[in-house]
Amino acid sequence: MPDVFADLVGQDDAVDTLRRAAASAAAVLRVAHLPAPSATVVDPDDDLAALAEADEGTATTVDPGAGMTHAWIFTGPPGSGRSVAARAFAAALQCVHGTGCGTCPGCHTTLTGTHADVRLVAPEGLSIGVGEMRALVLRAASTPSGGRWQVVIIEDADRLTEAAGNALLKAVEEPPPRTVFLLCAPSTHPEDVSVTIRSRCRVVPLRQPSAAAVAEVLAARDGIAPDVAQWAAAAAQGHVGRARRLARDPEARQRRDAVLAVPRRLTGVGTALDAASALIEAAEAEAAASVAESDAAERAALQTALGAGGTGRGAAGATRGSAGQLKDLEKRQKSRATRAQRDALDRALVDLAGFYRDALTSALRAPVAPVHTDTAALAEAGGQKWAPEGALRRLEAVLECRAAIEANVKPRIAVEAMMLSLWRG
Repeated sequence: MPDVFADLVGQDDAVDTLRRAAASAAAVLRVAHLPAPSATVVDPDDDLAALAEADEGTATTVDPGAGMTHAWIFTGPPGSGRSVAARAFAAALQCVHGTGCGTCPGCHTTLTGTHADVRLVAPEGLSIGVGEMRALVLRAASTPSGGRWQVVIIEDADRLTEAAGNALLKAVEEPPPRTVFLLCAPSTHPEDVSVTIRSRCRVVPLRQPSAAAVAEVLAARDGIAPDVAQWAAAAAQGHVGRARRLARDPEARQRRDAVLAVPRRLTGVGTALDAASALIEAAEAEAAASVAESDAAERAALQTALGAGGTGRGAAGATRGSAGQLKDLEKRQKSRATRAQRDALDRALVDLAGFYRDALTSALRAPVAPVHTDTAALAEAGGQKWAPEGALRRLEAVLECRAAIEANVKPRIAVEAMMLSLWRG
């Protein structure tokens, strides 16, 4: 079985950093378990990196860049593997060998999400609230049950509300001795991560993997035919998960084909608005399908827990008191569905941006490979018709639509405005 970092594609520098940090963390634990010499008083508030300077009682020289610290930020574009890197590093910290072997119980339970000392925060809605963060920080302050580390992984840390960010900041400023915070965000820009949190974390930048590296992984690990792997890797623009879906899921390919057909349909105001409606409805249908099963399972589990279908004494009273909890569940599920819709719409917009990027590079005769090889001829024709300025304006319209939706503009309004801009050029 490969080690825990095997799924990080094209991130050799980051993997090297994390391996050295995991080794340093293992040295910290070995030092912590040794009895202190009689003439030495160990300060429990010392930095972990300082403790790593000794291994089993013998002073050693440790590269400061390899030292362990209590807070990390993984940054990179979508698909670069931010959450994959965070989970892999968490597994390496829990590895009984300190290497991230991938086979020991610590590695296995962390990667499968069942380790008692690893907590994952993934926003189901559009943001992570202060209540959830306070509860998480409180639990993270407990002593690790396995004797190694308490690890908190926060996916999409850029979705923290201001109050939630302040709650996290207090924990990062005064961390428990063996708690490690792993944050995932697109960048360290203040709009993504506050400056004060950033200043207390070590940053691990991830880059977009090349299409060749993604294709190699799809062919070697997933058994996908090399030609299909190469096409999917290029179409996904370096996003490993999306490339895998395109290679395996016919419905994902059909949705992509429908998006790439949009430029041909924009012949007037009416067709532009129709195309916007079709794009929104497709995103809503995809999102509904993705959450339907989990929503039904959650509702059934809650109703069972509240005594639905029961016939014993007190069953009727328990059912009457369940309305509030069912309402809270419906609110959470609605928030999750909204986020799923926006994620599905964003994937469509990325595909559309790729098409206009191909048109722009064709108009400029740039010596670069197209993103969408199967629509390269159409993009070339568009580039000749629009010229570089027109192709660039259309590409900017798609990117502005993504930014507007991120800023909480109603998706339908943003998409309709984009389609009209694409038609007018």
